[in-house]
This record gives sequence, C-alpha cells and structure tokens, in this order.
Amino acid sequence: MPLSEHEQRMLEQMERALYAEDPKFATALEGSGLRTYTRRRVYQAVAGFLVGIALLMAGMVAQQIWISVVGFLVMLGCAVLAVTGWRKAPKPGEQQAVRTGGAGERRQSRQRRSVMNRIEQRWQRRRDEQGQ
Repeated sequence: MPLSEHEQRMLEQMERALYAEDPKFATALEGSGLRTYTRRRVYQAVAGFLVGIALLMAGMVAQQIWISVVGFLVMLGCAVLAVTGWRKAPKPGEQQAVRTGGAGERRQSRQRRSVMNRIEQRWQRRRDEQGQ
C-alpha cells in the first residue's frame, strides 16, 4: 500500500534529519534491506554449492556412494536457493517486487486492501476529531 503524501513528507523529513545528525549511520542503513539480504543468500547458496561439489568428489575418491549422494543433494538444494533468491532480488531503484498471481492471491490482496482502507479511514476520522 503506498504512503499518503503527508506520510511521504514526514518520512523525507525524518530521513533528512537522520542524515543531518549522523551521516555515517544513515549511509550504513542504506545498505541494509531486502536487496542486501537476497544477495547474501545467493552468495551463501553458491558457497554451499561448492561444498556440495567437494562432498561429491570426496565420496567418489573414498568410494563411498552415500557421501556422493549427500553432496549431490546439497548441490541441488543450494542451486534451488540461489535461483529463487536471484529471482526475488529487487532491481536497483525498485521499491518492492511486483507480484502477479492467481485469483486466490488477488482475492487475499483485495481483502488486505479493504482492511487497510478501513483502518486508514478510522485513523483519518480520529485525526479529524482531534483537530476540531
């Protein structure tokens, strides 16, 4: 759900105040988020894939089939994690990934929006009542 204009202005003011007070901390916070998390997850999956290759080779050298099978399963699992993490990673400058799903997902999204609309209307009413 997008922020209202008032909320966006408040957020921008808070960001400017944070940059003015502690620019080092503010730049450290910029790197965190979904994009960094997914990138880290992909790197971990690649490292796991390499461990799987090592297990596969060790099983072949030691002539232990079960070690090779475990290595293959580790490789397969890490490959799946890397691919799903890579696909879910937002592009630079993109706020949130756009989801296109089936009817069930659309219905749930519609219900979530209607709940959020009601909450927003209540909040607005309270704000208006306090302002009078």
